[in-house]
Amino acid sequence: MTDKNHSDLSDDNCTALRVRMETLEIRSTHQEAALEELTRTLLEQERQVRELIDALRRLEAQVRAATPAPLATREEEGPPPHY
Repeated sequence: MTDKNHSDLSDDNCTALRVRMETLEIRSTHQEAALEELTRTLLEQERQVRELIDALRRLEAQVRAATPAPLATREEEGPPPHY
C-alpha cells in the first residue's frame, strides 16, 4: 500500500464515520422528539383518568343518595302486619 492509498482509505473512513455519526444524531433527535410526544400523551391520559375517577365517584355518590336503603329502621318499618 502506498501513502496515497493509505490516505484515501483514511479519507473514506472519515467520511463513512461522519455519515454514520450524522445518521445517529438524526435518529437520536427523532427518538427524543418521539419520547417527548409520548410523555405529553401519557401525562394527558393520566389527567383524563383522574378526571374520570372523580366523575365516577360523584356518580356513585349520586346513585347512593337517590337509591333507598334496602332495609328500613324499626321506626320507619312500623309494626308488623299481624298487629
